Amino acid sequence: MTRCEFAHDDGAYVLGALAPAERAAYERHLAGCASCRDAVAEIAVLPGLLGRLDPAGLEQFLPPPSPPRAPALLEEARSRRRRERAATRRRYALTTLAAAALALVVGVGTAAVLPRPAAPPVDPGAQGTRPGPQVSMVAMRPVASTGPVHAEIGLAGSKWGTEVTMHCGYDARTSYGKAYPFRLVAHGPNGSSEQIGSWLAAPGDDLSFTGVTRFTDAELVSVELQRSDGTPLLTYAVP
Repeated sequence: MTRCEFAHDDGAYVLGALAPAERAAYERHLAGCASCRDAVAEIAVLPGLLGRLDPAGLEQFLPPPSPPRAPALLEEARSRRRRERAATRRRYALTTLAAAALALVVGVGTAAVLPRPAAPPVDPGAQGTRPGPQVSMVAMRPVASTGPVHAEIGLAGSKWGTEVTMHCGYDARTSYGKAYPFRLVAHGPNGSSEQIGSWLAAPGDDLSFTGVTRFTDAELVSVELQRSDGTPLLTYAVP
């Protein structure tokens, strides 16, 4: 037997809970459905009965009202917020501590791997002394004829370049005048070069200094003492 699609609307109709359009549709249905008319007739007295009930007398039959949940929900939200703030502060503190530790480690590591700084050059205007015995010194060869300067050179290679120590004397009798600028140049592979140092020397000056070139033992081709205009005076070919 097919059940009526309006079978469950009788209570809502009697209690006035149907929307206007739904109520109009249900009343049209009642005109042709005896089953629904009987159902409505059976409960038609309910509104009147309910209107005579004393609300105070119903309390003994109804369960006690539950406490309102809003305060508890608010307190739970506040507690969760406090926990999130505390966790955020802990994460910030740990991150700061980790960053400080990392900076310390990086700083220590850098200090451990940086090359030994080169010895500061001697003031070219001062009377120098010969380098210590730790560097083997070799005389530089004149490029053309005997010039107004003579020098010897020592090389100390490392993985980051070559430390160049030079002792240079400027002849007391020279046609270059009272003072003249010189420079020391390192030559590397494929025609590359870089200046190691430069100084101004007067006749009779004697000086020593230490400089650094980026060319390693395997890259350094020669070291050349030049006048300021680039004219080579002395050279040393690295074996």
